Amino acid sequence: MSTTTIRLPEDLKARVTNAAQRAGVSQHNFILQAIAEKTDQEERRAEFDELAENRYAQILATGETVPWGEMRHYLQERLSGNEAKRPQARKR
Repeated sequence: MSTTTIRLPEDLKARVTNAAQRAGVSQHNFILQAIAEKTDQEERRAEFDELAENRYAQILATGETVPWGEMRHYLQERLSGNEAKRPQARKR
């Protein structure tokens, strides 16, 4: 494990102290948890962005999409617990 020094403004330090006490953990553990959560969030966001870029590139390459009305109907059926045939992408 390595050491990193961070300087917190007094108001943020007080908030961290209070939040850590409410959570029943030390300030150190609270900060570590916060950093881990933010890191996980950023990694998931990067994965989402990559997936979106890849899907958009596929749309540009093929010209195929699913009309929103068909996808919306499919999603509503699935949310209702019904089996539904997944709509197929096609050129518009």
